Amino acid sequence: MFKSIKAPISIVVTLSMSVMAAAVLWFAVLEHKALYLNLAHSHAVSLANGVVKNVAPAMLLNAQKAYSLSNVLILLKEHEHVISARIYDSNFTLLLEEEGPSANRLNEPFLNTLDPFALTEGVSIENDVIMARRVIGSSQKPDGFLILFVDAKAPLSGSVKGLLLNVVPIIFVLWVISIIGTLFFIRRVFRPLSELSFFTKQVTDTKDYALRQNLTSRDEIGELGENINLLLEMIEVELLINHEQNQTLVDQQETMIRLANYDSLTGLPNRQFVLDNLRLELARARRNDDDLALLFFDLDGFKGINDSLGHETGDLILIEVADRVSTLLREGDLVARLGGDEFLVLPDRETRDTSLENMAGRLIDAFTSPFELRGLSLSVGVSVGVARAIDADYDLSELMSNADLAMYRSKAKGRGSFTIFTPDMVESHKRKFHLANAIEQGLKNDEFMVYYQVKVDHEGKVIGLEGLLRWQHPEYGLVMPNEFIPIAEQGGKISAITRWVIEKVCIDLPKLREWLPHRFRVSVNLSGHDLRDSNLFDNIYEIFTRHNVNPEYVEFEVTESAYLENFASSNKFFKRMSNMGCAIALDDFGTGYSSLSYLTQISIDTLKIDKQFVHELETSERSRLVTGAIIDLAKRLSLSVCAEGIENETQWHYLIEHGCDYIQGFMFSKPIPMDDLILSPKQFIIGNVNNSEGR
Repeated sequence: MFKSIKAPISIVVTLSMSVMAAAVLWFAVLEHKALYLNLAHSHAVSLANGVVKNVAPAMLLNAQKAYSLSNVLILLKEHEHVISARIYDSNFTLLLEEEGPSANRLNEPFLNTLDPFALTEGVSIENDVIMARRVIGSSQKPDGFLILFVDAKAPLSGSVKGLLLNVVPIIFVLWVISIIGTLFFIRRVFRPLSELSFFTKQVTDTKDYALRQNLTSRDEIGELGENINLLLEMIEVELLINHEQNQTLVDQQETMIRLANYDSLTGLPNRQFVLDNLRLELARARRNDDDLALLFFDLDGFKGINDSLGHETGDLILIEVADRVSTLLREGDLVARLGGDEFLVLPDRETRDTSLENMAGRLIDAFTSPFELRGLSLSVGVSVGVARAIDADYDLSELMSNADLAMYRSKAKGRGSFTIFTPDMVESHKRKFHLANAIEQGLKNDEFMVYYQVKVDHEGKVIGLEGLLRWQHPEYGLVMPNEFIPIAEQGGKISAITRWVIEKVCIDLPKLREWLPHRFRVSVNLSGHDLRDSNLFDNIYEIFTRHNVNPEYVEFEVTESAYLENFASSNKFFKRMSNMGCAIALDDFGTGYSSLSYLTQISIDTLKIDKQFVHELETSERSRLVTGAIIDLAKRLSLSVCAEGIENETQWHYLIEHGCDYIQGFMFSKPIPMDDLILSPKQFIIGNVNNSEGR
């Protein structure tokens, strides 16, 4: 109802002062009446006493008594407020009544019915009439009585009117002055409060919490102003803190979004981001009956660099890879890091074979030049797999699987190649999947077999054998190691296979010793995965102990790459095996790192020349030079030399002439089962060897 607190306060103050003024006036009138009545009372007493004094002599007269009384009472007419005067004898018989100027009040009933005998001595007042009763003469023996009636109503009313006429203007003026002064005072008192109200509204409108009020009063309003300043200061501080916290939350949210969608190392989109985008793109392509393709690749040789030079160097290579690939892409193309050294490129709606081949070719060519990092020149290649959505029926999981299959098909071709997925690859993948799941059951069911291939000396005498694993699968038939060993390595089952082979060789060793009475060694191959097994030595020792095997009859072969990829642990393991009596052979020498510095540190007994060099002895002068250098190097290091893959006498004679110690190949025998081995000759006459039979 009221927009300002001043209005109700002003009204209350005005009403209060009006009531107070009216009360003062009322009490003044009452007091004036009381004073007037007291004065009239005294006047009536004096007047009655004077009349009694004057009529007392006349009461003693017998003659002219009435006349004398009348002369005395007539004097009362000079008093305008006298109603009447009555003189009674001692028996209260009315002797004379003289009316005064206010005799008109005699018509009032109470005066007509008044019993004079009922009046008491003295002065009384009733109905604004002052009645004075006096004894004339002695009070013990009165001569008569005087009753005087004086009007108090008219003079009292006139006196009150006079009072009001004199007092009311003064009271009104004072009331007005008081009201004006009070309102001015209220306005002045509430001015700081109004300023505070305006100030707070200004803060509300501007949202500027740096504003401050500047009241100087020391009363409660001033204290309120200071409290408002303190509150604004607190709000300003809290807003600043909230702003900083909100900014921190925004930054953290952006960081979380980036961490959730981008690779922290390369800055490329990560697996989650690209898979989410692929789902959307596949849905769009299905709706529009379009196709899309993706290129999946990983780095060839990255693991060796990462293991040998450290993860920090590996991280630098991954960053460089991301930069190189990003420069190849067109606007709209997407490249992402899926994890490790795996990357994915999603071309912008490009599915033609020629375009995909060109992009894959550019991708491969981008890695022909080495990475120059920390003074090192490091070469890394890529194997690329290409897959289309239409071949995967627009299913994300199948599309990724197809690209992965194509990429591994590229790896099988050799580094720096690409493969476009075709549906027939799925059958090959299913075969690998079935083989991977059947390895454990195959070991339990004795589906695996050890075939033996002889090693002969320069005279053709069998001086050793190599145990080679075969798998007689109930569905796929005979499966060769080059197919199932990589599958076993990827599935983490190679250690179980290796233990099975070692145990099988230990079981066959007594029969082999009966067939070949002189000292020989049976070679067993170990993979890089085996060398990373910390329990390998203990497992071999346990098998040897259980089968009572002399370690001097066993040789372990490991490829150069596998040895050097796990150099520290491999060296420690082979030293322990050598101390136990086993021989160590370095297989495929010349095709791996071929670092001469390693040859001075590793613990081996034999170098095996890879069959790649043996096959090219007749056609390549370089292969002959490399083979001769390897044999010469081994002799200087007091190592035995074994050549594998011998298929004809020309190769045989060249190797024997250059000092090769052992020969192994189809010229003498292919890998055969144990039962066939014990029926074969123990001495081969070189001129009579039939190659076709050997194969």
